[in-house]
Parts: sequence; C-alpha cells; structure tokens
Amino acid sequence: MKKKKIIIPLVIAGSTIVLSFIGYLTILFLGHYVIDEKKLVFHASSKIIDQNGKELTSMYSENRDPVSLKEVPDKVAKAFVAVEDKRFYEHHGIDAQSISRAVYRDILAGGKVEGGSTITQQLAKNIFLTNDKTFLRKTKEVIIAINLERDYSKDKLLEMYLNQLYFGHGVYGIQAAANYYFSKDVKDLTVSEGATLAAMPKAPSTYSPVLHPDRNKQRRDTILNLMNEQGYLSSTETVEAKGRTLGIHLKKKSETPWVDSYVDLMIKEAESQYSISHEQLLQGGYTITVPIDMNLQKVAYDAMKNNRYFPGKSGSPEGSAVFIDNASGGVKAAIGGREYQARGYNRVTAVRQPGSVFKPIAVYGPAMQEKKFRPYSLLEDKEKSYDGYSPKNYDGQYEGRVTMVEALMKSKNTSAVWTLSQLGIDTSKSYLEKMGMDISDKGLAIALGGLEKGVSPLQIAGAFHTFANEGVYKKPFFIQKITNDDGETVEKNRNKEERVFSVQNAWNMTRMLQQVVKGGTAQSGSYAGDLAGKTGTTTYSGVKGATKDAWFAGYTPSTTGAIWMGYDKTDNSHYLTGGSQYPVQLMKDILTTAQITNETFQKPEGIKELQSPIHLEGLSGFEARYAFKIKGLFTLELSWDEQEDKRVEYRIYEKRNGSETLIDSVTGTNSYTMPYANVFSDAQYKVVPYNTQTQEEGEGSAYIKPEAFGR
Repeated sequence: MKKKKIIIPLVIAGSTIVLSFIGYLTILFLGHYVIDEKKLVFHASSKIIDQNGKELTSMYSENRDPVSLKEVPDKVAKAFVAVEDKRFYEHHGIDAQSISRAVYRDILAGGKVEGGSTITQQLAKNIFLTNDKTFLRKTKEVIIAINLERDYSKDKLLEMYLNQLYFGHGVYGIQAAANYYFSKDVKDLTVSEGATLAAMPKAPSTYSPVLHPDRNKQRRDTILNLMNEQGYLSSTETVEAKGRTLGIHLKKKSETPWVDSYVDLMIKEAESQYSISHEQLLQGGYTITVPIDMNLQKVAYDAMKNNRYFPGKSGSPEGSAVFIDNASGGVKAAIGGREYQARGYNRVTAVRQPGSVFKPIAVYGPAMQEKKFRPYSLLEDKEKSYDGYSPKNYDGQYEGRVTMVEALMKSKNTSAVWTLSQLGIDTSKSYLEKMGMDISDKGLAIALGGLEKGVSPLQIAGAFHTFANEGVYKKPFFIQKITNDDGETVEKNRNKEERVFSVQNAWNMTRMLQQVVKGGTAQSGSYAGDLAGKTGTTTYSGVKGATKDAWFAGYTPSTTGAIWMGYDKTDNSHYLTGGSQYPVQLMKDILTTAQITNETFQKPEGIKELQSPIHLEGLSGFEARYAFKIKGLFTLELSWDEQEDKRVEYRIYEKRNGSETLIDSVTGTNSYTMPYANVFSDAQYKVVPYNTQTQEEGEGSAYIKPEAFGR
C-alpha cells in the first residue's frame, strides 16, 4: 500500500513535467501578445524644489523613486536574489527544478506549501496581472516571464524587480525604502540593511522592522545565511552582518501644511499653462523648480493664523496673502486661506471687490500715462452726481480741489471718480487688460473697485508689481521650470512682458504710494525700509459701519504683496469690525519677520525725481517804488518777504486803465526790477506766489501804486 501511495504522486509529478514542457513549446509561439510595455515604466514621485535645489515636498500616487541597478550595491541586490530566486542567473524565466520541487511538496502535503515563482515571474505577476489564483493567470505569468527573459537582460530584469517591490508603509521600490527606513540613498546601504529590506516583500506587514523588529531580524539573519551558502558572503562577513542591529532610522514624514496652497496653485498652473495633469505630476518623476521663498512662505503662514489681525463679528474671518519677486515676477509666497485644506478653495485666486486698492491701477496710473495728469495736478474733490451715481468720501470731508498725491494719501473717492470721468472708462479698462484683468463693468464705479465680479489678490499683486518693475507687467508665475528624470528641461516659464507705464510714471507712482504709507491711510504699524502701497475697503450695507473686504497691496524694492481679509460670505452675523489698517499691519509684520527690511528704492537712471510738495504762504512785506536812473529815466523796483520754500515762483501783475496783465515771473528771489518805468502813469502792481506743481496761485499782495522816487 505504501508503495502505491508513493508511486501515484510521482506519476502525477511526471505528467506535470511533461505538460509543462509542452506548454513551454506553446509559449515560444505566443510572443508578446500579453505584454503591455507601457506598464514597465514605473510611476515615480515628483519633487518640488526651490531655486537653490532644496526640496520643498514630493508628490506621488505611489511613493517610489526608481533607480538604476548600478546605484544598488551588489551585495544588497544579491540579498534579494538569495532569498527569492537563487537560480536567477541560470534559468530563462521559469525554474523547472523549483517548480517540480514545489509541485511535488504541494501534492505530498495536499495543499500549497511552497512557491516556485522566479524573480521574473514575480515581476510579470506584479506588473501585468491581477492577484487571482486561476490557472489562466498562472499561464499568462509564465508566458510573460519567458518573453521578458527573451527581451531584457538579467540586470535589467533585476532592476525592474527591485523598483516595483512593495516594502510596506506606502513605500514602493528599493530607493524609497532605503530613504524611508534608513534615511539614506540606496547606494549607501550596508549588506545588513539590504538583507533587512529583502526580508520584507514576502509579507510587508508581518516582517516590518517598525511593527515587528524581532520577526524582521530573524528573517534578515536567515537571508544572510543564504547569502553565505550561495557564495555571496564570506563566513566572517556573515557573522559581522548578523551581529548588527536593524539600525532603523525612519525619515520623518514631511508635515508641510504651510505649502499646500502654494503647491495647489503650482498644480493649477501646470495644468492650465503646460497641459500637464495632476495625475502626470503624481506619476511622472518630474522635478519642478518653483520661485518660492520658503522662509517668507512659513512666516506668512504663521502670521495668517494670528487672530489679532482679523477682527470679526462672529466666527473667524478668512484671508489670503501673496508675495511676488520684483526681479523675476515669480510668486515667493502664497497663502490661500487661514485654515487651508489641500485641493481646497484657494483665496489667492478667488475674486473679491477690491475697493480703493484699485485706484492706482485703474485711475491714477493710466491718467498719468495718458499725459492728462501729473502727480500734483489738481483734481476735483466735491460731491457730484454722474447720471445718478454719486460717490462720497468715506470721512465725509471735501476740500474742493486736491492734488493727485493728496487724493491718494487721503483715498478721496470723489477725486478718483472725477479723474476717471476725465480719462474715460474704456481707456482705464485697456490698461487693466494689459495687467491681466479683463473687466466687463462699464460704469464709473470702476474707480472705486466696485466691480460686478471682482478681482483676485494674485491679480492685484501682479498689477502693483508693474509699478515696482519700472512699468513693465509680468504675469505672476509658480513654475520656473520642469525637468524629467533624465534632467532634461521639458517646460520652463515663458510669460511675456508688456510695458504698461513709462519708467517715469512708474517712479512717480512709487513716490506717491510711499506717501500713502508715510502719512496717508497706510500709516498703521511700523516697518523699517521703503514701502509703497495702497489700502482698500468695501462696506457691508446690511450693518452700519461694517466692513466686507479689507485690502492692502504694496511693494518694497524687492517684493510686491497683496493681502485680503474678510468672510467668504458676509451677512448680518459675519462681517469685519475693522478696516484696512489690519492688512497693513499684517503685511508690515510679515515683511519684518521675514527680514525683508532696510531696503531703499533706487531711482532709475535718466528719470526725474518727484519733488516734495511746494508749500505756499501768503505774501507779505510787499513794497513798490520808482528809482531815478539817468537822463530822466526811471526804474520800478518791487520787493517782498521771500517764502521759506525756495521753489515758489512769484508772478508780477500790472493793472493799467482797469486792465490786468501778467508781465513777468521770478523764482529764488525777493525782488524785481523793471528797467524803464513811466512815473506819470496810473499803473499799479501786485505780486502773487505761484505753485508750479499744481499750477495754482496762492494769496498775493494787494495792488499798490509805487512811491515816487523811492526813499
């Protein structure tokens, strides 16, 4: 009876071998029909780096970083061969000895107790096939394995195998495993560390060196013994390697919520501008260089969390901040919300009503460029109706006429609307379009940022950057370049530049906006260095005195920024209880903490400096007299008290026979002499101080008739 029990399995085994041989002959004729070679291109994580090459974060669907077999130490690679397929370099895809032995032992045991898969078969199964246990799947596995062996070298097959293995904890491939478990590259692994990793693929959870270090060490030592038996390690090397601890040094998981909004904006730009999808970024193994300033990004993130900058009626107001590098136009920092969630609602690109922050870019910049106005041109400041639209100043104060500088400093609504009415709405919109804002509105409310759809903080920052960049607009960007895993540049920033304002007008605007910060609506807080900017607020009509949006946009010599704060939805229970002084303070504090301080604006070559305002005083000490000359001729001599501002011009008027005439003007003196004068006429004279900046006369003297022959 015993002999029959032994003979039957042997017969079955022999039959299996014969069938296997027949199957092998069949496989040779099946070719490549089941192999999709695209699957041999492994998904690789992409990494995001700053301009200095420092990694910001990585993106992946599978945490994998494929490497060449040349980068894997030989004895580390042999650890996998020793435990998984000791005849790897001898067979051609399937190991008949192993299969026969496995089948024989399975039959004796009445079930599956030993595997017979080669490394090539495992590669075929893991890449091309599902995990079902059908005979058809096993047949396909063998077909693929034999064809892989025919098309690829052993080294290439081992390389692909090591790159596709799963090592637990979301880690794929030997490079990512070395990095995760030992905080080092695969090229730096010891043979002991390699055996530790080789212990895992059989059952990643069971042999995890993190979860079950004892089990891992036991299997690691078994693998080291196998390497010794197969001639890969000497006895001395084996003993030394087994004597080592596991040496696990887990790489700390990167927790970088402070970059989430920036990364999402980068992903959006890759999709919209370079047609690279999010899925491609997750799997393509790209290196994406971004213009981020990681210090500024982190500082802005922390500051946006601080409630003292966000006064609100109930709940917590929201906010966003974006900063641009003046030299390149690249975005240095972007915070899409105070509690931003990855792939969430990004307020850097969400549109809001800009309020008065719109005045420099929609009104005063274009007005100067069209050469209709200058910084000290006088603008109307009075209540006035424009076909039913009646703007009012926020403080209820009206001065009749103010200079453009004063209108900006005091944020005069009536002056901005009046200037736009003189400039023309279509002209204003053409400038906005050049700076990346396509505005559909057609009314004068544009002057005050009263827009139907609004604009985003990123658009506002981009427009203000135009002044900082000597009048040239550059569309802000998040991607400097994208390289593939071969180091080749596949995409790079190609945003075009467009001149919007002259260098002179951009400089004039910078000087005017500096006055807004020094003595105007943006005085709040403190900052060491030159800063130019404009505030903006919009009101919520549902509650008296409530603010809907608060803004500050400004720039230093190196950095342009825009900050918005408010509620995503404003109602009677959710509104700001403070105005633009809060974003002003927030930006100044962010710049200070990020050490973007003590910078000075440098006037471009060949550009005239914007003078400080000329100060006029009432004229005093005016005298007029005739003086005897020679041969019966007389001169007229006028004198007065010279004013403190030496730039004041003095206009000389003559009244004769009821007719008034401007006869001359002088600057930098307190006297005037007319060489020939008729002492017998009824002529009278007066002097009036004149402001050449505003083209406005001050309080002059009364007309007087000169004294005869002086004193």
